Amino acid sequence: MANLVLAEHDNQNLHPSTLNTVAAATTIGGDVSVLVCGAGAGAVAEQAAKVAGVAKVLHVDGEAYAHGLAENVAAQIVAVADGYTHLLAPATAFGKNVMPRVAALLDVAQISDIIRVENADTFDRPIYAGNAIATVQSADAVKVITVRTTAFDAAAAEGGSASVEGVDAQPDSGLSSFVGSEVAKSDRPELTSAKIVVSGGRGVGSEENFGKVVVPLADKLGAAVGASRAAVDAGYAPNDWQVGQTGKIVAPELYVAVGISGAIQHLAGMKDSKVIVAINKDEEAPIFGVADYGLVADLFAAVPELTDAL
Repeated sequence: MANLVLAEHDNQNLHPSTLNTVAAATTIGGDVSVLVCGAGAGAVAEQAAKVAGVAKVLHVDGEAYAHGLAENVAAQIVAVADGYTHLLAPATAFGKNVMPRVAALLDVAQISDIIRVENADTFDRPIYAGNAIATVQSADAVKVITVRTTAFDAAAAEGGSASVEGVDAQPDSGLSSFVGSEVAKSDRPELTSAKIVVSGGRGVGSEENFGKVVVPLADKLGAAVGASRAAVDAGYAPNDWQVGQTGKIVAPELYVAVGISGAIQHLAGMKDSKVIVAINKDEEAPIFGVADYGLVADLFAAVPELTDAL
């Protein structure tokens, strides 16, 4: 039994989601290899080689992989898949884009968003927005898997001594091309990897109030800023702040929900947080059902007072 993990990176640094995926792969058992597809990503391959639990790093260098185009990356995975029983990637936008294509090329079923490994062919995954857990068993010779990274503790970034093996790059598929990107830059931590997240909901009332109430608290805590779908749909916060079933899945050490009622779609994205603090004037709000600490109060009075006290 051997497992291949697709590395997520920016050609300079290994994304933390890869460490969680390696941890999931080691739980399955057998040797773990990491595939690094990139352009000038030698530093990433060296970082992957140091990850605890990794036996080998396959490094593919080519311009076709400079921007992580899913069609090209999927073709490369299939090209090196012989001998591997499990192909894994993080259940991020990147992994969700690549792995269905891999499953289709191999003509196998994908096992999505796993949160637990029962054994080599049986896995648990959430369904119905996390309200039920399905146990899925696969008889496919090759398992194509995406991993909910918040469900697995990250493998140690140091301590490994894997070999790095160069692999021939597959030709550009020509099925897609990179046009451009608009990258949101922030001094705050990245939402999915932050230890503290402060999120605002529809109760915040406006984009202006978001800046006056939620953002200062996040700045005091050194936290990432999140938002409910209702807040994003109302234009209070940008799309990349959305936490929930149709947004980002987070599990920080501390999650502060400000003016969030706790719709099932939002809870699916944050209920695995270690400590949840809810501030809402509605004492019947569902968010209090998952909160470790709840404050029934007017957020426009309570949050500034809390911010000033920090």
